Formats: sequence, structure tokens, C-alpha cells
Amino acid sequence: MIRDTSAQDRLVAVAPHRHRKLLIAGGALAVLVAIGLAIPKLSTMFSADSSVSASRLTFGTVTRGPFVRDIAAEGKVVAAVSPTLYAPYGGAVVLQVHAGDVVKKGQVLAVVTSPELTNKLAQEQSAADAMQVEYLRAQVDAKKKRSELQKAYDNATVDQTAAERDLKRYQGAFDKGAVPVADVDKAKSALDKAAITQKHAQSDLSVDNDSLTFDIQSKKLAHDRQELLVKDLQRQVDDLNVKSPVDGQVGQLFIAERATVAKDAQLVSVIDLTALEVEMKVPESFARDLAIGMPGEITGNGKEWKGKVSAISPEVVNGEVAARLRFDGQSPQQLRQSQRLSVRILLDSRENVLTVQRGSFVDESAGRYAYVVNDGMADRRDIRVGASSIDKVEILDGLKEGDKIVISGADTFGDAKHVAIAR
Repeated sequence: MIRDTSAQDRLVAVAPHRHRKLLIAGGALAVLVAIGLAIPKLSTMFSADSSVSASRLTFGTVTRGPFVRDIAAEGKVVAAVSPTLYAPYGGAVVLQVHAGDVVKKGQVLAVVTSPELTNKLAQEQSAADAMQVEYLRAQVDAKKKRSELQKAYDNATVDQTAAERDLKRYQGAFDKGAVPVADVDKAKSALDKAAITQKHAQSDLSVDNDSLTFDIQSKKLAHDRQELLVKDLQRQVDDLNVKSPVDGQVGQLFIAERATVAKDAQLVSVIDLTALEVEMKVPESFARDLAIGMPGEITGNGKEWKGKVSAISPEVVNGEVAARLRFDGQSPQQLRQSQRLSVRILLDSRENVLTVQRGSFVDESAGRYAYVVNDGMADRRDIRVGASSIDKVEILDGLKEGDKIVISGADTFGDAKHVAIAR
């Protein structure tokens, strides 16, 4: 006979229907609460013009504090004085230095050999010597001629005096009846003749003296002109010894040893290491704020130096403007030409300024509006921006401290005024 399983069965208690109803009611209540909380967000999302993922956006928070406008860039060391020397005349060049040599002002760096110029100087010097002889001879001749004229004048004066005495003697004798009247008339004629001769001698002395003076002056001027020509040629010959205009270091040799060059050919450059500057490129948008004399900082080789803006180029090249900073004080000795250094120029510094991190929103909206983020929504708001630095933008109106805005990526919003930010 087969046994049944009655011995293994046990009675299970069944829960009352009331407890089950409570569980169902609690779940329904939780669903209703969740729906109630989601209704505002759902209504906001439905009111948005578009929806953009937060991963495509960059956000920034408006803060209040110090605002420093500066420009940071990389610059290179350049010599404020770096003259390039040229050949003053064509000829063969003999170099006296090598690249990198330390030189002093006035030291001969190269010698240009020019037989043509040297010979020309010798010829003109000979002509000047000949003119000097002519000038001296004119002085001697003039002195001799003046002596002769003076002698003629003196003789004429003596003759006139003698004629006056003869006339006086004949007149006395005539008054006493000792001589006839013809002798008196003859004495008068001799006196008149002597007076005319003396007058002409005096006139010749005066006129010829002026003529001789002009002749001597003409000879002197011709000699002086020739001397100036000789001095200029001598200067050109002296310039064949190309000398350093500054204390410094030989930078670059542009020719080979004993090369034959034409006039005004580049020979050598000299770098004045006592007057170094740092050249940098500044974006065009910041260039308008630069001014000569602005303070700056120059860093490199683990050191920092103070500097000042010394020059700003008036030309924009590839969207950049070249500027130079001069070391404030003595130039560091360890720096070299074209060495790279970091440069920072301070444009402005103010306290208690409302700012936000700089982003593309400034260019996209021309600084007229920004999207303020609140509870997953970005609302467009009119703003007014001020000065800009490398990483911050000054907020003048439209935002307050603590506001969170979209600083980049807002170009995807189009003209939407309300944009939902999806997580």
C-alpha cells in the first residue's frame, strides 16, 4: 500500500488582504510624488527653445576680486644697438676679427684695399700743394707790386713838393723883377704836371692794391677748396679701416677673407651687449592698450628682471604687433643675442572688480549678452563687458556675483533665448 504525503504537509498562513492594499497604496503615493516633483522640470523643458548637452559647454562663475590686465608672451633678446658696417669703397677686404670676438669702440675690424682711392688722394694732395705755391707766389708778387706803386706815389709826391718850391721861388724873384714872367708860368705848369702825376700815382696805388687783394683772395679760395677735397679724400681713405662704433661683440661676418666687394657691401655686424632689449609679438587686440613706459617682467634662466616698454611698432603683421622691452637698469651679463625669455607686461591693476573667466561668448555676442544657467536652463541675458585680460573679462552690468554662465559653446544655441541643459 502506497503512503500519501500528508505527513509532510504543513499549514501556511495567508496574509490578510488589508496589508496588501497598504503596500499598493504606498507605491502609488511614491509615484505621484515623483511625478509632482518632475512636473516643474518637465514644464521648463517643454518651454525651452532647444536642448544642448552639458558636455558640449564650458561654464564660468562670476566673482568679485582683483583684476589684473596683462600680456604674457615669449620674447627673444635683441641688441638695442646692433650696427652693421658696410664697405665705404670697392676693393679687397682683409678681416681683422672673427665672429664672437669682443671688440672695443674704435677698433679696426676690417681693412679695404683701394689703390684707386689712394692714388686719387695723392694726386689731389699734389694739386693742393701746387695751389699753395701759387697762393704764396701771389702774395710775394702783390707785395712787390705794392712796393713799386708806393715808390711811384712817393716820387710823385716829392716832385709835386719840389714844383711848389720852384713856383714860390720864381714868384718871389718875379716880384723883385729878377726873372721874367715866362719863368713864372713855366714853374706853374711844372707844378700842375707834378700834381697830376701825384694824383694818378695815388689812384694807381689804391686800384692796384684792390686788384692784388682780389687776386690773392682768389688764389686762397682755390687752395682752400682743394684742401677740403683732400680732407674728404683723406677721410675716405681713413674709412677704409672699418672701425667698431661701439664696445661689443662681433656678431656676423658677411664676407669671406680677402673677398673683393663693391661699395656699400655688408661686411660685419657688431652687437652692443651693454644695451639689450627683449622683442615680443603682441596680439593686435592688445596692442592698442600698449604704451611706451609700461612696466613689465622678464624671466629666464631661473631669474626675473624688471623692464619697461621701450618701442612699439606702428605696423600690424599677421595680426600681431612687435614691441620691445628694455631692462630697467643694467642689462644682465649672462644673456645672449636671440635667447628666448618669458615676458609679461602689466596693462592695468584694480581691486574689487566683477569678473568672469574669459571665453568665446565675448566674441560670439560682441559682449552684449550671455546665457545664465539656473536649474538646468540657460537663459539669455543682456550684459555689458569692460576690459579684458588673458583669462578674465570685466563685467560692468547685467550679472552679479555668483551667477553661472556659459562661457563657450553657446554658438550652438542659435538665436534661442531659453535653452535646456541636458546632463
